[in-house]
Amino acid sequence: MAKTFIRNSLLLFLLWFLLSGRMDPWFLGLGAFTSMAISWFHSRQPGPPNPAIPFFRFMFYIPWLFYKILLSNFHAVYLILHPKLPINPKLIPYHTHLRNPEGITLLANSVTLTPGTITAEVNTPDLLVHTLDDISARDLLSQDIEEKVLWVFKEKGAK
Repeated sequence: MAKTFIRNSLLLFLLWFLLSGRMDPWFLGLGAFTSMAISWFHSRQPGPPNPAIPFFRFMFYIPWLFYKILLSNFHAVYLILHPKLPINPKLIPYHTHLRNPEGITLLANSVTLTPGTITAEVNTPDLLVHTLDDISARDLLSQDIEEKVLWVFKEKGAK
């Protein structure tokens, strides 16, 4: 427990230092205190019995999601810059085949991070998704993101 506290405190302090870049003693002391307080508070909370997301598979999911976000950004820019603004907003009910809450959360957040779509409501296992146009709706309904999330969590797919 003490090793975990020290490790977490040092990692948080390193992150604090890298993000702030300030070297004055008061600021460094504040960073050290905050890092230790967060580590202490976190060590008193019960953790999940097993890791929520398989780390190795998740590391392959992140670049794929960035690629999808980039493609959707180009489409959203096209919609915005088009003189006729060809949007057709819709609320689409989407049923997911994911069983665990972490997977549903990852799916909902991935949909929201992708420009042109926002997860408006989550009623496990159903999502209500707002889309800007038919292409954004088609991208959602193709189940590409859900299939990748199913792969991350090693679940059997819907297709």
